[in-house]
Amino acid sequence: MTIVGAFVFGVPSIVAVIVNYIHQPTAMGTYLESHFRWQIRTFWFALLWIAIGVMLFVTFIGIPLAWITVIGAGLWVIYRVARGWLTLQDRKAMVF
Repeated sequence: MTIVGAFVFGVPSIVAVIVNYIHQPTAMGTYLESHFRWQIRTFWFALLWIAIGVMLFVTFIGIPLAWITVIGAGLWVIYRVARGWLTLQDRKAMVF
């Protein structure tokens, strides 16, 4: 399993997205609102890139591109998680 696959299909990530959707209204107007949005977007875009990678992998011609897509998405998820965590530690809002 890839980093992105573990992130998207892991129980903690699915639970985190549900919790983010539930608590997002209570965070309105705080720096946490941007972090909830950041986490939700990271999850859904990672899912999108996994779906694209799987569709490319089904075709023999697209297999190299599928690997590039999955590796790129994995690096992107690592960046998003690290940047979000570091910004959260500083108690600052995410700047998009």
